[in-house]
Amino acid sequence: MNRFDSPVCQPFFHQGGDNGILLIHGFTGCAAHMRKLADGLAERGYTVRTINLPGHASTEEEMGRADWQIWLQACKQAALEMMGQLQTFTVGGLSMGGVLSLLVAQQMKVDGCVTISAPMGSKNKFLPLAGLAAPFLPRVSWRNPPERLEQLDQNYDFGYDGFPTAKGADLYKLICLARQNLFNVQCPLLCVQSDGDQAVDPGSADRILQGVGSEWKQKLWLHGVPHVCTISRELPAIVDAVEWLMLEAQKQKER
Repeated sequence: MNRFDSPVCQPFFHQGGDNGILLIHGFTGCAAHMRKLADGLAERGYTVRTINLPGHASTEEEMGRADWQIWLQACKQAALEMMGQLQTFTVGGLSMGGVLSLLVAQQMKVDGCVTISAPMGSKNKFLPLAGLAAPFLPRVSWRNPPERLEQLDQNYDFGYDGFPTAKGADLYKLICLARQNLFNVQCPLLCVQSDGDQAVDPGSADRILQGVGSEWKQKLWLHGVPHVCTISRELPAIVDAVEWLMLEAQKQKER
């Protein structure tokens, strides 16, 4: 069986009320990483959609055929489809999905934005050099330490165990674009980050909060959970914080 045959890996849509959210997974991940958060918000009456970015939940070869522009366009198209059906629209994402959410918020008139473990820099110094390294090192393998397996719900932890090296350059391009225009984010914003995240620069959330033009902006600081915190024990706190953001977005829209 293909590792992505599980129903939780498939795009999810729940028709709830007029306040809705698009949830975007991260680099090499899939919709499964956002499903528990999606279910939690759907249970509270919100309209929720998750997507699989092009080249994800498929094969690494397919991922190699996509790039940052294709990923961003897929997010903008999904956002546009939801915005036409909702009174209040929020975009949110995990890791690269959070970076893509910032770019959507910069380029489209959304009502709220959520970033979860979104990198404004990487602890991996290799990332900026990925484009140069690709001809000599075509593929990079992920290493999942045992503590990740222990702290994350393995019923939802689906993704590639490596990636085409050249795609690291696409990820870095998105990070640079988002950093350059943070001031264009004007909507209510929530940043979620964990002190147990071994993947992103620990100052990423603060850099986002300091750079955006939003008047209402909040940080949820988690403790001791890994990068993919949406399938960790901290999920209830994330659901509560995202709902708080969505309610604030709704209040501001109604003013």
